Amino acid sequence: MEICLWLLVALSLLQSTIVSLASADTYDPRFFLVSNISLRERHSEEYCAMYDICGERSDGKVLNCPYGSPSVKPDELLSSKIQSLCPTITGNVCCTEVQFDTLRAQVQQAIPFLVGCPACLRNFLNLFCELSCSPNQSLFINVTSVSKVNDSLTVDGIDFYVTDAFGEEMYNSCKDVKFGTMNSRAMDFIGAGAQNFKEWFEFIGRQADLDVPGSPYAINFRSSISDSSGMKPMNVSVYSCGDTLLGCSCGDCPSSPTCSSSPPPPPPKRYTCSISIWPLKVRCIEFAMSILYIILVSAFLGWSLFHRTRGRRRLASRLKPLLNVMDESELHFLNKQKDENLTLQMHEEVPQTVNGDQLSIVQGYISSWYRRYGSWVARNPTLVLCSSLVVVLLLCLGLIHFKVETRPEKLWVGPGSRAAEEKYFFDSHLAPFYRIEQLILATIPDPKNGKSPSIVTEDNIQLLFEIQKKVDGIRANYSGSIVALSDICLKPLDQECATQSVLQYFKMDPEKYDDYGGVDHVEYCLQHYTSAGTCMSAFKAPLDPSTALGGFSGNNYSEASAFIVTYPVNNMVEKKGTDAGKAVAWEKAFVQLAKEELMPMVQSKNLTLSFSSESSIEEELKRESTADVITILISYVVMFAYISMTLGGPPQFSSFYISSKVLLGFSGVIVVMLSVLGSVGFFSAIGVKSTLIIMEVIPFLVLAVGVDNMCILVHAVKRQPLELPLEGRISNALVEVGPSITLASLSEVLAFAVGGFISMPACRVFSMFAALAVLLDFLLQVTAFVALIVFDSLRAEDHRVDCFPCIKVLQSSAEPDGIGRRKPGLLTRYMKEVHAPILSLWGVKMVVIAIFVALTLASIALCLRIQPGLEQQIVLPRDSYLQGYFSNVSEHLRVGPPLYFVVKNYNYSSESRHTNQLCSISQCDANSLSNEIARASSVPESSYIAKPAASWLDDFLVWISPEAFGCCRKFTNGSYCPPDDQPPCCSPDEGYCGIGGVCKDCTTCFRHSDLHNGRPSTAQFREKLPWFLDALPSADCAKGGHGAYTNSVDLNGYENGVIQASEFRTYHTPLNKQSDYVNSLRAAREFSSRVSDSLGIEIFPYSVFYMFFEQYLDIWRTALINLAIALGAVFIVCLVITCSIWSSAIILIVLAMIVLDLMGVMAILEIQLNAVSVVNLVMSIGIAVEFCVHITHAFSVTDGDRGQRAKEALSTMGASVFSGITLTKLVGVIVLCFARSEVFVVYYFQMYLALVLIGFLHGLVFLPVVLSICGPPSRRCLLIEKKEEDQVSTSSQL
Repeated sequence: MEICLWLLVALSLLQSTIVSLASADTYDPRFFLVSNISLRERHSEEYCAMYDICGERSDGKVLNCPYGSPSVKPDELLSSKIQSLCPTITGNVCCTEVQFDTLRAQVQQAIPFLVGCPACLRNFLNLFCELSCSPNQSLFINVTSVSKVNDSLTVDGIDFYVTDAFGEEMYNSCKDVKFGTMNSRAMDFIGAGAQNFKEWFEFIGRQADLDVPGSPYAINFRSSISDSSGMKPMNVSVYSCGDTLLGCSCGDCPSSPTCSSSPPPPPPKRYTCSISIWPLKVRCIEFAMSILYIILVSAFLGWSLFHRTRGRRRLASRLKPLLNVMDESELHFLNKQKDENLTLQMHEEVPQTVNGDQLSIVQGYISSWYRRYGSWVARNPTLVLCSSLVVVLLLCLGLIHFKVETRPEKLWVGPGSRAAEEKYFFDSHLAPFYRIEQLILATIPDPKNGKSPSIVTEDNIQLLFEIQKKVDGIRANYSGSIVALSDICLKPLDQECATQSVLQYFKMDPEKYDDYGGVDHVEYCLQHYTSAGTCMSAFKAPLDPSTALGGFSGNNYSEASAFIVTYPVNNMVEKKGTDAGKAVAWEKAFVQLAKEELMPMVQSKNLTLSFSSESSIEEELKRESTADVITILISYVVMFAYISMTLGGPPQFSSFYISSKVLLGFSGVIVVMLSVLGSVGFFSAIGVKSTLIIMEVIPFLVLAVGVDNMCILVHAVKRQPLELPLEGRISNALVEVGPSITLASLSEVLAFAVGGFISMPACRVFSMFAALAVLLDFLLQVTAFVALIVFDSLRAEDHRVDCFPCIKVLQSSAEPDGIGRRKPGLLTRYMKEVHAPILSLWGVKMVVIAIFVALTLASIALCLRIQPGLEQQIVLPRDSYLQGYFSNVSEHLRVGPPLYFVVKNYNYSSESRHTNQLCSISQCDANSLSNEIARASSVPESSYIAKPAASWLDDFLVWISPEAFGCCRKFTNGSYCPPDDQPPCCSPDEGYCGIGGVCKDCTTCFRHSDLHNGRPSTAQFREKLPWFLDALPSADCAKGGHGAYTNSVDLNGYENGVIQASEFRTYHTPLNKQSDYVNSLRAAREFSSRVSDSLGIEIFPYSVFYMFFEQYLDIWRTALINLAIALGAVFIVCLVITCSIWSSAIILIVLAMIVLDLMGVMAILEIQLNAVSVVNLVMSIGIAVEFCVHITHAFSVTDGDRGQRAKEALSTMGASVFSGITLTKLVGVIVLCFARSEVFVVYYFQMYLALVLIGFLHGLVFLPVVLSICGPPSRRCLLIEKKEEDQVSTSSQL
């Protein structure tokens, strides 16, 4: 925030030191003798060019007499006064006592700007001391024109001869001096931002118009003069800012020898490794992946050729003796008979076998349990269904305590985050950052050249006045009380709102528009906002144009294409914790006004309007909860329709009303919804709040995951022989697919649960809810849904109509095939007759391996292109008014967010070095905090620090300095005495404040002898700090701390010599992209860490956005750790259940490739890495398990060589995986592309669509090829070999 100053800078303050405020009635007739004196006598030593005052202008500015006279010897008192301010002037003088008192009173207004740099201050005072009181005044001043005022001649213009060396050195000593209160340079105020001494002198010498600050007559600074004139340029001693006695701090004098040796801030760390391959330039990682790909593919091709050749030779040698004995048909018959005999023996002798397959110990127990459990469920379906529903309904009772969290800081910031702790410290010890309400009016770009015209026109300013009138007229109702902007706005001086608007150049008063000069006045203030009194804001502070205008380049404010109106609002209006009810009520009325009235007004003027309030994001997130309800419902309906069709199989007109499975599919959807409600109910019961994403996404995710198991279960029952009773079919189906369903479900639960380690609350809670929902869904599927399958089978066997089971048809009308085995469907025949044979071709295998390896390695290279962040526009509805606002902020805003460096436990006692380690004025350490901030601001492209810091400590030390004699003053009774231009020294009703009055006896708080090396003692610091923080800034003392530093220092407990918290304020550079926010946070933390270690003081940076962007500092580490844990969990589950490292490793590799390919797609689609995408990546592992586990399990329990087993696995499970997993998810995902919220489109449609396609390709194309090449041995083959060995051993014993 721009700080309040009531300030007339050098333009009026310094130049007025030339003249006296004494009465023009004083006049001496001896001045008329001047005309008789020769030119040589007029320009000589000990002679004055101007003496006394002969009149004043109509605006009160006094004018010197144009008559020369010999210099005058002052009395002892006047001489001592002059020596205290102008030590270079001794002996006679060319000023009266009244003139000197006026000089002293006027320079006191400039001293606070420069006192921190003694060399600059001394050079500055020497210039005006020589001009006003030098005894040799006539040698370098020549009156060039006079004017008549009240019958008296007065000076109207002079030539002031000053050497270029003096001007250059004086400018160099002052050009870098900071004015911390405004986060700017003092030269902006005392020189209108002059770039060299000539511009500075030109600014000082400009003759001001009436009622405009500046010199009452023209001062023409010259450096060359003819020898015949008898004059010579003024060339008193001038001091460098690096002078050993009057040296300035490094912050005010970076060119000082002691400072120039300081190392510059370290450059940002950036990845720059690249290789030039003419004419291409590629990154090292891309080059390395290319070389690795060539090596891997070459090695694989060589190995496959060798293995294929050797395999043919072995096959030929084995088949040759057999072919000599019998033909192929006989061989096939004998092998089949042998296999059947072995199968019968295995059932009798080996307990851990299923259908002739040797299982692992865990799989054996799971299969045995499923066999017994399937038989029991088939006998007791009612008991199973009712008991499972009762448990879930009990969990649903927790929905009574259901609550939704919508506060952004509670959704996206972890409670243990460093940024959250720092924000709490800042808010509790200093003050919460104010609320922001903002309007952005912008011109529309020209369609021909694309350039936006300037918005600074009379019509647009008048429109802005009309808008401001409506905003001022807002009256909101809060608990029966009326709330206006003036009730809640930020008032630095407790008077006027600190509204940031170009209307401040007219004091927010439309009646002053014409009085001040309209648009011309705005143009003038854009260049002189720091120096012109008429440009001062209504809240008595200069208004930086960069805060009120946008869309300009450099300092070309007149080219601005946007008005930016900002209303800072107190963040704790009620002073009760975080209660901001009045502000929220006003903000809602403000947004409503902008939508209904301001938008049409602005658009009618061919302009654009965007707006925002502090509560806008939260309100829009609430609205988002209903924005996509219809889309989500359509997605569920489509998935339900597809499930019903898939479960029923190909429709047959003659029996479709019996064979269809609409009621079963609907019941399955109900089971999924109950699992979601049970999960939400459980967590609500234990006090965990839900989120809007949970309510919208988890049902879809659980349905997509749950449908897989439903399809697999139903298809497994269909594959059972019709000759078996229903109990046997259910039991066999569970034995066949139960272990793989269990393996897939447990893997999904663990993968989802891993997301619970993410620190972001929204994503952590989402993962917890999803994990429990998937677990409940699995349990309900093997209980309630299996019972429903039993009921549906009984319905079909009893010839009852689907959806209307009370209606029974005659057997002749429909064949009673129930859920029994049917002819293979089209998809099954495709998998067996087309898909599997094509993949078994050797050339196809080579191409598949080469392509998928290439995709994986390319994805690894692309992963590094993924940027961290989450664009704010994505999380909002597409039709939100904030969409345009955020776009305009990035396009037009030219000022960055405020940045605070917070110092903890500052020891201000005399024994501590902390003061000099923090300040940046004279005698402060070269590596002090303020100096380091100033040095960092010189390289904003890497530090992201735009300006030097506003240092309350610097201004306090200047304020108590004896040189700043207009600031820290006391009455004779020791109480605080304000500056002469403030009450009670000066009545606000008086147009002029004299030197006399009640404050005439006020003295400075300290003499030089009272301070030790310019620093106060512990007691002096303790006593005067509250004075400083309560002191109002004004023209006589711009360093008052009230308003500027009211909340910068925590005075609680400061009496013991330690200030618990204080802040040094600066600004970030404009931040337009997510990467800018992340990099600025990283740079600020690295800077504060380096300075803290150097000074031994605890310092941390704080800005309002840090809390939301902290997660991105280590988002890559978080993502990799969570992915590694999820993959490890899946591997362990697979290993425990299958007891096969071989199978588990293949599944792990395929899952890793799926995740890598998904990240490659993220890079191509420019999807950012954030907590949402990290959760999606982790969950993709759980979902991808579905594509791998069932195929791998079917492969491991099939006999034959690897190629035959891969074909058989695709034939039996390929159709189920494709229809029950791929198509089901695909159907539900595609609907999400019509969502109104961009977050659904980007993070749920695009990522999930990519996941489904990548998972399908890896599960049904790449995995079968890998299994056919290097899959694990068959359990059945192992068992056959074992039995043969046992038989041989028995025969030999016999």
